[in-house]
Amino acid sequence: MRNVAVLGSTGSIGLATIDVVRQLGSPWRLWGLSGHSQLGVLAEAVSSLEPRPAMIVGSDPRQLEAFSPTAWPAGTEILSGPEGLVALAEAEAVDTVVAAIVGRAGLESTLAAVRAGKRVALANKETLVVAGSLVEQARRRSGAELLPVDSEHSAIFQCLQTARQEGRCPPRKLILTASGGPFRDWTPRQMESASVEAALNHPTWQMGPKITVDSATMMNKALEIIEARWLFDVPASQIEVVIHPQSIIHSLVEFEDFSVLAQLSPPDMRLPIQYALTYPQRLACPTPPLDRQRRWDLTLEPADLERFPALTLGFEVAAAGGTAGAVINAANEAAVGLFLKGQIRFTDIVPACRLALQNHTHEEHPSFDRLLELDRWARAEVRRWHCGANS
Repeated sequence: MRNVAVLGSTGSIGLATIDVVRQLGSPWRLWGLSGHSQLGVLAEAVSSLEPRPAMIVGSDPRQLEAFSPTAWPAGTEILSGPEGLVALAEAEAVDTVVAAIVGRAGLESTLAAVRAGKRVALANKETLVVAGSLVEQARRRSGAELLPVDSEHSAIFQCLQTARQEGRCPPRKLILTASGGPFRDWTPRQMESASVEAALNHPTWQMGPKITVDSATMMNKALEIIEARWLFDVPASQIEVVIHPQSIIHSLVEFEDFSVLAQLSPPDMRLPIQYALTYPQRLACPTPPLDRQRRWDLTLEPADLERFPALTLGFEVAAAGGTAGAVINAANEAAVGLFLKGQIRFTDIVPACRLALQNHTHEEHPSFDRLLELDRWARAEVRRWHCGANS
């Protein structure tokens, strides 16, 4: 069997992974699943699986305690809390771990999977944003495989694999595409009054609220710049961002001869998920094919750094390394949370992140404990800024 563990199985990536593994069939098996607050969704997914998962983790012990124990199959091991997530990530029977927990909450379990030498299908970009150097050190020691699930990084990975088949072809530029989100055509003045509902109205992708707001600010792309720096071992100066509203070209790679390779497919996360599971094989996938019987307008536009200053932050943090990633990620999570509660404006999110970054003392080679300490500090810094601005 090829046993798969899904960390964060009730989100959009987790549910898509369950669908992919169902479609793949034997020898693929969903060996373990985790959920946080949506345990009803998890129980429903588990009830349709055969064979039943060997392990279930409720990452919030209080939610799990309040949930009926009869919802889980007999014989399935039930664990809880962050320790349960780590146990699932490290389980000896597991071959591949899909890291799909959103945000900083996925850091410890993803790092545990890397240290255990698993194939890690990485959808939790924050792991590399916060602790890229530590993850890379762990990967080298354990021999773990780190394969991207983000559609942009999967596209770059696929283009690089094609180039490597032709011989040694180092990339000149990695070009991440961005849809531009719901505010691609808005002016800065219009964005000042943007509502939560408008920010969550993404034109292309169906995602959770935090990631959708990140797409609107372009902070999601800023985090992807930092992720690409670690995934592909390139400096920030070799990474670009272009706007591509149709979300068909998922990213591009330019080589020394200025030839550019691109990966195209309809916007469906099941394709990059399956490629990370089955690499280097390409198997039939439940995603729809690109409809070549219709006309496609595929546009590429320069990213406007003035309207989307999060991108500038992303390039700065990717170049700085060290503690900068932990601070910017934590500050952004805190600021997005305040925006979703209606406590700050949409245009306050990025300035709050920059303030936290400026107010911290940068360290080049932080320990894991220091990164966690700065994560807590940056969240508190954003809350202090918010309270000070409203006093």
